[in-house]
This record gives sequence, C-alpha cells and structure tokens, in this order.
Amino acid sequence: METFLNQTLIAVLISSLIAIRSYRRKSLNFSGAVSGFIVMTAHIAAGSRFGALLLVFFFTSSKLTKVGEERKRRVDADFKEGGQRNWIQVLSNSGIAAVLVVIVWKLTGQQDKCLDSKELPLVTSLIGGILGHYCCCNGDTWSSELGVLSDEQPRLITTFKPVRRGTNGGVTKAGLLAAVAAGSVIGLTFVLFGFFTATCTRDIALKQLLVIPISAIAGLCGSLIDSLLGATLQFSGFCSVRNKVVGKPGPTVKKISGLTILDNNAVNLVSILLTSLLTSIACKYIF
Repeated sequence: METFLNQTLIAVLISSLIAIRSYRRKSLNFSGAVSGFIVMTAHIAAGSRFGALLLVFFFTSSKLTKVGEERKRRVDADFKEGGQRNWIQVLSNSGIAAVLVVIVWKLTGQQDKCLDSKELPLVTSLIGGILGHYCCCNGDTWSSELGVLSDEQPRLITTFKPVRRGTNGGVTKAGLLAAVAAGSVIGLTFVLFGFFTATCTRDIALKQLLVIPISAIAGLCGSLIDSLLGATLQFSGFCSVRNKVVGKPGPTVKKISGLTILDNNAVNLVSILLTSLLTSIACKYIF
C-alpha cells in the first residue's frame, strides 16, 4: 500500500507539472491539459514503463507539431499554434491505453512483467495492445508532421495518384519511414526501461528485443491503416476560397477523396483499435 501511495503521489506531481507546462506552451488547451493530467497520472501510477511510453509519444509528437509551423499553416485548414490538443484528441490518442494499463496494473499487482505468453498470456496480450496503441499514435503523428514537410508529392494510398498536401490518405516515402522510426522509438523505450524495472530469466529477457522490430512494423501498419481510413471514409476537398484542403464539403469545395463518415478523431480511434488488436495478437504468439 505504501509503495502504491508513493507511486501515485509521484505520478500526480509529474503529471501536474507536465500538464501546466503543456498548457502554457499551447501544446494542450485547458480541457486537454485536464484530461492529459488524468491519463498521465494513471499511466505513471500503474508503472514507470507505461508512463515512459506515454511521455515519449507526447513529447516527440508535440515537438514535431511545432516543426515547420509556418509551412503547415499554409497547408492545414485546421492549423492551431503549438497543436493545442483538446480533451477529445487526448482521449482518442491515450484513453484506450489508460484503461489497458490500469487492467495490467490490477492483474500484476503493480509489478512490471516481461512479455511471456507461457506464464502470463493475458498480461502479454494486454501489454502488446498498449505497445500497438502508442506505436500507432506515434507512427501516425510522425508520419503526418514530417510527411507534410517533405518536398515529395503525396500520393493517395488507394489509387497512388498525386494529391495536394494535407489530403487525408495522402502518403509519402518520408512519411512512411517516419512511421517506422516512430514505432521503433516506442519499442526501444519499452525494452530499455524493462531492463531496469522487470525481472525475468535470461532467455525471456533477450527475447524482449523482438519488441523493437514488432513496434517498427506496428508504427508502419498504424500509419497505413490511418491513411486507408482517411482516403475512404474521411472527406477531403479543395476550397477555392481558402486555397486549402478542407475536411468538410461546401459550395466552394471540390471533392478530392473520401466519404463524410468519419472525422479525424474517429479515424485515429479506429486505427488505434485495429493496430492494438493486431499487435496484441502478434505478441501473444511471438512471446
């Protein structure tokens, strides 16, 4: 009980500082800061390794969002200075993982565990889901934020035809490579922290290194799934008045691709769910 209270107090302190800092730097608006505080507290209290995954995703994504802001402002119709994520965006990118880490914490008694399907099949699957979650989020964000800055002409993932920058479902080689790198960073973070926080046999410990290539693939898959959904179920059109790609139809908007079924948050949520499920299954059978 004492360990849990100490970990919770540390989690509250760290989460408070990060939420306040992010609000002041406009990475989060007020609702995003409050929901971010709750999500971060749950992650860090459940285990430092889970907290590390969330913070690596949050800080790298926030940093990349601010890279090339002027260029992104000219392309993105919904551009906001610093990113300014709200509570919906925070929960769509971290809400599922928050639930999963709490379940893992309950099942393991707050002890960090290695991926091992023979001893802990359910926990291994759940941790795989958490990894897939953040590989997808990180992969999609890195791909979007760096891909839009590439000089390469984006191509619609369904037809491979050239499209305007900012079109949902438009991909570039740079963006896809960024997604692979983003997933690898999540996997590397998990493995490195595990060397200090989890105890397991030598063979099982060495097998944890497979998390890195699995995470790289998950980052790429998450980005591809997001792009496929964006190209088919999310509307993209070019507004002749604003001279930008927009996400809603209108009298001055010429359709580029997609249906008006999902918005950006829904696309993120569905791609996260699918990537988490696939990574969970992969971890169950590989480990």
